[in-house]
Amino acid sequence: MYRILDKEVIAVKIVKLKVEAPEVAAKAKPGHFLIVRVNEKAERIPLTIADYNQQEGTVTIIVQEVGFSSRQICNLEVGEGFLDLVGPLGEPIKTEGYNKVVCIGGGLGNAPLYPKAKSLKEDGTEVVSILGAQTADKLILEEEFDEISDELYMATDDGSKGHEGFVTEVLEDLLKQEDDFELAIAIGPMIMMKVVSELTAKYSLETIVSLNSLMVDGTGMCGGCRVTVGEETKFACVDGPAFDGHLVDFDEQLRRQQFYTDQEEEVKQCQHVGGEHQCHKKE
Repeated sequence: MYRILDKEVIAVKIVKLKVEAPEVAAKAKPGHFLIVRVNEKAERIPLTIADYNQQEGTVTIIVQEVGFSSRQICNLEVGEGFLDLVGPLGEPIKTEGYNKVVCIGGGLGNAPLYPKAKSLKEDGTEVVSILGAQTADKLILEEEFDEISDELYMATDDGSKGHEGFVTEVLEDLLKQEDDFELAIAIGPMIMMKVVSELTAKYSLETIVSLNSLMVDGTGMCGGCRVTVGEETKFACVDGPAFDGHLVDFDEQLRRQQFYTDQEEEVKQCQHVGGEHQCHKKE
């Protein structure tokens, strides 16, 4: 079992878990992700590594409760753990060799964005960060980004913190004023990454996005996470999850995100309030 050593509720229905996994931590790099499973009947859930400590032998993941499986994870307490934890998976991103980078995060996307921004800063890059959320109480990792960012901007839909509106509006203002960015990294809702990529394309600014595609096995065998990038079929689990944002077919990804909406609703309908899956109890 991969034990949970620390748990912190960092926003509404969002928890940060530090998990004991020394072999994974030893090989983790920015951009890597894990697949976890709570028990033998649980769903396999892909989660980007939000931080790692090779000395402690720990990896940190951040999970938002959006359905049955994520609720199972969020309900875990210190001392409990995961039956399976597979990783690190995916291709890490390159963070060295840049002078100035703008990092744009939306909602839970701030979590996978953090290790990339942290690594850029450690490599001597000037880091400008823009963090967004619907409301101030859903904004995560503000203190962590403040420590590693040369400039930090925030945006909330309702104006409860920072700019009232979207991160893309803050980004556009920056791009109008500064022309020395060498890279943009955008991670968040698919529509946010699409709009960021369309915007940066106007400025010919290299842009990396991280796709949270549907995944099953995480090895490229099932094909569930296929994405179209530059008119080529790629698999987010082995070729990504980071891709050139100017080449991603975002409209296809937005359609694929709706594939299992009915099944998720069905699971919600047949679960107990306490978190046990009633369908399994009928077996």
